[in-house]
Amino acid sequence: MNTSAKLTSVAFSFLALMAASNLSSAAGMVPETSVVMVSVADGEGTINVTNTDSKAALLYTSLENLPEDTESLLVVTPPVARVEAGEKQLVRFIVQSKTPITTQRLKRVSFEGIPQKGADDKPTVGITVRQNLPVLLSPADLPEKADTWTVLKWSVSGQMLTVKNDSRYVVRLNQQVNVLPSDIKLALPRTYILPGEAHTLQLPAGKSVADNSTIRIYPASAYGYGNKPFDAALSK
Repeated sequence: MNTSAKLTSVAFSFLALMAASNLSSAAGMVPETSVVMVSVADGEGTINVTNTDSKAALLYTSLENLPEDTESLLVVTPPVARVEAGEKQLVRFIVQSKTPITTQRLKRVSFEGIPQKGADDKPTVGITVRQNLPVLLSPADLPEKADTWTVLKWSVSGQMLTVKNDSRYVVRLNQQVNVLPSDIKLALPRTYILPGEAHTLQLPAGKSVADNSTIRIYPASAYGYGNKPFDAALSK
């Protein structure tokens, strides 16, 4: 691995660890994990959120759809709850879909703690911390797969490099892509590739891809932690 790839891998792992560290060290409402997992077979997913402040606060939970997937598939309960200092609140994510869910789906959720009014009934002045996490829904018949990034198919035609996700898995990864051995650096538009998606990246002017080239990516686990760089085959 060259120096650039090593630095990228280390930086990506560091950022993932920092994100996990922030969940445990940030004041306010802190979720127990970095991702909410929802099993369609179970009909729901759950997560505990802890009030790490010294006073009671209201926990507001709100779901967000991705721009690429605006279908509402979940109902969160409770959307608002009073959580005493140091106590936990169990938040449920109940599957409600009009059609069968056949692929993994990605949503996001925000947890925000709002300080309650003081004893004199005046609003409490304080800083609120919002935690925004991915929510991953998995179909009942989809086997667990730790290395989802291996399903991606990479191809090149002229100056255009294309990656396709023909699988039923959501693939999470760093945006950086390296074409080896020429070390051409490209960037994906997002840190995830949804099932059925394809992205086309343009090679820099004057750059070409050799016949024996491979694609180096920097994948992430379902929980967002960085993995070792992965070299994928490139077809023409």
